[in-house]
Amino acid sequence: MDSRISKQDISEAVAGQAHPGVALAAAISTVSLVGVGLSLTMALLAVRLAQDGYSARAIGLNPAAGGIATLIVAVFIPDFARRLGVQNLLFLALAIAIASLSAFMLYESYWAWLVVRGVFGISLTILFVLSEFWINIVAPPKRRGIILGIYTTSLAAGFAIGPAILALTGTAGALPFIAAIVLFLVAGVPVALVGGQAPVLERHPQSSPISFLVAAPVATLAALVYGAIETAAMGLLPVFALRSGMDAETGAILVSLFALGNVIFPIPIGMLSDRLDRRRLLQAIAAVGVVGALLLPVAERLHFAAFAILLVVWGGAVGSLYAVGLAHLGARYRGVELAAANATYVMFYSAGMLIGPAFLGIWLDMTPAGLFIAIAGMLAVYAGVVSWRIVVRPS
Repeated sequence: MDSRISKQDISEAVAGQAHPGVALAAAISTVSLVGVGLSLTMALLAVRLAQDGYSARAIGLNPAAGGIATLIVAVFIPDFARRLGVQNLLFLALAIAIASLSAFMLYESYWAWLVVRGVFGISLTILFVLSEFWINIVAPPKRRGIILGIYTTSLAAGFAIGPAILALTGTAGALPFIAAIVLFLVAGVPVALVGGQAPVLERHPQSSPISFLVAAPVATLAALVYGAIETAAMGLLPVFALRSGMDAETGAILVSLFALGNVIFPIPIGMLSDRLDRRRLLQAIAAVGVVGALLLPVAERLHFAAFAILLVVWGGAVGSLYAVGLAHLGARYRGVELAAANATYVMFYSAGMLIGPAFLGIWLDMTPAGLFIAIAGMLAVYAGVVSWRIVVRPS
């Protein structure tokens, strides 16, 4: 990929560069509020399905509908944004999300939720692709890592807050869905205020998802692995809690602990990524993730406090995969190609959403510890890919 910036690339970035601090704050605020509503919804649906007697495999399959939707629609998002404008497309995505949450509330059945999850997934894909593209194109190159660390921390804070809201609203009735709808409504405020400063896309991208995978496998596969782990944590940790003798509220707290680690670690690790070879940093993160995943079942049997602390640390380490991988990708591309690269990144994340929960749910059905053993295996494979890439492409 030629990293030189063309005149078209400059024109595509001008709108987003008008007030970069304000633009960054708006994009990060919007996607963080979306994160609160998303994590609340994922934990809520998992608990409801578990209480209705569905297996971990069936519960893990339900979020996969969102992954399928992303795989279908993500590649078209740069062109949709070019035609409609980034601001208008963000508003449309928020409207679709609110309609989906209303449908979850009105039609409570496994198969109806499976269909709505697909529609909900389309809206979330648009929101994340455009927000991350906006952040990546505005971020100064020498500070991209820390800015994406701030973004990841803000998003993770939203993920941590979402399930905790269930402790206030409960998991029964319409109230938790209404809370999620309010969050998505509020998320539209930053878009309304400064969405006109979003980048303008003036041409079609020339690269395909396969070309991005070939050119930057370390980054794209980081999204795949983290998508599998994060979605499983959000959807299956409550099931793990129930299978281990805990109650539903404790299961929601486990999701918040996992997300809390994502609040603490991404900023310092993002700072490191601005100074180190990001591939070697990703290699180290994966290795720490393997060790932590193998220790978690042991800690759970010893003492809940030890398990909770380790879950925070492990969640923070694994959660840094996303920010560092995204920064690695953002350093390679510009303009509309960056938008297409971000779409590909979210596609691979969603492929992880599709594959991970169903696969990990099978292991959880075997034994509660199977969830973490399978995650350790996934991270070990990724660490091997990164090591291979460092050997064949030293620079």
